[in-house]
Amino acid sequence: MLLIDCPHCGPRAEIEFRCGGEAHIARPASPEETSDAAWRDYLYLRRSPKGLHLERWNHIHGCQRWFNVARDTVSDEILAVYPMGSPPPDLGRT
Repeated sequence: MLLIDCPHCGPRAEIEFRCGGEAHIARPASPEETSDAAWRDYLYLRRSPKGLHLERWNHIHGCQRWFNVARDTVSDEILAVYPMGSPPPDLGRT
């Protein structure tokens, strides 16, 4: 089980949280000019890397706030936790 360090409540068990998918997905700048294919990509296509992955998490059984997590998908190690709207930390990985 993961121990996730909620930036608002402190460390809690993974069962208190829900993963909201990939972080830092940019909405198309001009929705009215965006093609159907570009909308499809925005809505449905996500990375699923082996290694560093930036994810959104929600503390559903706590403060109910969203935050971002940098997690290694191979080891499940949480490398960093940072606020929504902040850029990802430089972890020296690609």
